Amino acid sequence: MKLTATNLSKKYYRPTKNSSHFEAVKTVDFELEEGKLTEITGRSGSGKSTLLYMLAGLLKPSSGNVFLDGKDLYTLKDDELSFLRNEKFGVIPQGVTGLFSLTVLQNVLAPASIYRDTKKYEEKARELLELVGISELADSKMTELSGGELRRMAIARSLIMDPQIIFADEPTDDLDDENTKAVLELLQKTAHSGKSVLLVTHEASAADYADKIYRMDSGNFNLL
Repeated sequence: MKLTATNLSKKYYRPTKNSSHFEAVKTVDFELEEGKLTEITGRSGSGKSTLLYMLAGLLKPSSGNVFLDGKDLYTLKDDELSFLRNEKFGVIPQGVTGLFSLTVLQNVLAPASIYRDTKKYEEKARELLELVGISELADSKMTELSGGELRRMAIARSLIMDPQIIFADEPTDDLDDENTKAVLELLQKTAHSGKSVLLVTHEASAADYADKIYRMDSGNFNLL
């Protein structure tokens, strides 16, 4: 599955003395390669998360296009785009996410519950929890999990629909060394199984796991 972006940019209206807008992401041309872990690194505020969410169909660009196998994401109707994201993309958002009224297993099943019968996905959800090393926490509440366990739950949830493309936004933020290593190894393994993985991070050790590295600096996007 081929994801490409052409002339992609994002501007926010923010008048200052010298300008009427803030350019979060300057013009980008990009292709995400299958079977590889692609890293985007850079300082906080450099535009890397903004770029990820545009590529994931979650943030409309100011200009340019994002194509999935030739289909322009932002020409789709809202319901069509939502269905495509649910079927083809897995997103690991920054920070702690999940519904705290649900168990860990129910959170992993949440994407399947939108368009599918979750009963058909329960066995797979348990297999994913085993894969990320927290199968014993399936019936636990979110409040009972550590930061590292919450990250692993989010990874399992992102994989439940067997997406072709994984978008991971700072998945190791605030994790200890052991959990950081486990998360990066899992993302690398997922990429090398044939998926496309886009990792946004400022974690220095992530470079050891990445197949390709880009850097963002003040909205500028460059291959290292």
